[in-house]
Formats: sequence, structure tokens, C-alpha cells
Amino acid sequence: DKGRDFEDVLNEAQSLGYAEADPTFDVEGIDAAHKLTILGSIAFGIPLQFDKTYVEGITKIEQQDVLYAEELGYRIKHVGISRKVDNGIEQRVHPTLIPERRLIANVDGVMNAVLVKSDAVGPTLYYGAGAGAEPTASAVVADIVDVVRALTTDPENRVPHLAFQHDALSDINILPIEEIETAYYLRMHAIDRPGVVADITKILGDSKISIEAILQKEPEENASCIPVIFLTQCIKEKEMNGAITKIEKLDAIDGKVIRI
Repeated sequence: DKGRDFEDVLNEAQSLGYAEADPTFDVEGIDAAHKLTILGSIAFGIPLQFDKTYVEGITKIEQQDVLYAEELGYRIKHVGISRKVDNGIEQRVHPTLIPERRLIANVDGVMNAVLVKSDAVGPTLYYGAGAGAEPTASAVVADIVDVVRALTTDPENRVPHLAFQHDALSDINILPIEEIETAYYLRMHAIDRPGVVADITKILGDSKISIEAILQKEPEENASCIPVIFLTQCIKEKEMNGAITKIEKLDAIDGKVIRI
């Protein structure tokens, strides 16, 4: 969020021991998805189902996306979401735009946060260091202590590691990403000519996608295309996929639509 190059930030994180030598698990969201799978199991009493967790990394986000999000009053954060809805459970890891005034939008550096929304208490936030030698060692030792305590407790009095007894786990459906409803950030490069934005908004409207905000930038010198940014209201992923396919087929759109 400081406008620095991605590779520069990644190299610094690796040199400080915050990212692995092979950063794939970090930047592609796999490590976060492992943790989310465990948290979802504890929260909702479901079996561990990593293979059903949607995972998307941060490598497609560019510096301009960070700047445009800030201009619209948001920050981009890589988050994992496990949420129970009427027709199942959402389990997903991906970059997300969060309003800049929210506490979770201001979790920076090596700090991590877990936001829990419960029936009686409402939202609570748990915040602390999530990388580095000492925080990692502390977490590992705590896990070992928990395992040893469980082994030395009478079987009938043990608290299961995932909070629910095996026969009490629930077979609630984990929704595929196509069925999940959320809001979107769309960035595209369009030829600078009249009627292009109208064509895009018509496709969105025909797909029943409501627009929250539009940001259209001035073309750079000698450039034929301009960046156009849309924020949408909530819509199912499969509906958005269909609309993006139609937008990319417009002859006035150059390249792929970037979506967050």
C-alpha cells in the first residue's frame, strides 16, 4: 500500500524471514487457505475440506490497482473468508477491497488479524504478529503443548482438536466459488472514444449487475487507451464471469479485465 514494486517488497520480506525462500504458499494464498480450512472446521463443525476452498493469490494485482482502490476509499487486502449462509458455507481466499476506515483494512506489515462475527457478541478482532522467528516458534510450541495435554488427559474428557467430536461433525455443503455472491472491482483498458462506457454499462445492466462507482482516468500522452474502473454491488460469481466474457469481446476493450 506504499506504491512499491511487488518484487521489491517480496525480496525484503524474504530477507527479513517473513516470507519463505519459495514464496508460492504465501503469495498464492495456499498457506492462508490451510489455516482457513481449520478455522472453518472449528467454527462450523465441518470436516477439513481444503480441496473445496477457493484460493486466489495476489500476483495479478498491480500498483495501479492499489492506487485506484485508495482513490475510491478502499484498501486491498489478501483475506480468507469462512462464512455460513442460507445454502451452505463460503470458504474462500482472495484479494478483497475493504473500506479504509475499518480496523481490518489497517492490518499492515507482518501483523495478522482474525475477525470473528458471532451471534451474541457480534464482531471481535484478534490481532498479532503472524510472521518472523519468535512469533512462529511461539505458535509451534503452543501447538505441541496442546497435543501433549490432550495425550495426558482421560479420553472421555479430551476436547477434540477441531472442537467437535468426530460423530458430531456436520456435512454442510461448501459452496463453489461460482455460487458465491460478493461485490467486485473491475479494471479494464478501453479505447478512448465516445460510447465505450455506455456499452460496458449496458452489458452489466443486462446481467443485472448494479454499479456502485465508476472511475475513468485521463489518457496518458500518446496513449490510445484509458483505464476504466468499476465497483459493483453484490452479484454471483457466475453472473460476473458471464458479463466479463462479454465485455472482453468488445472491440474497444484492450486485453483482459482485471477483477478483484
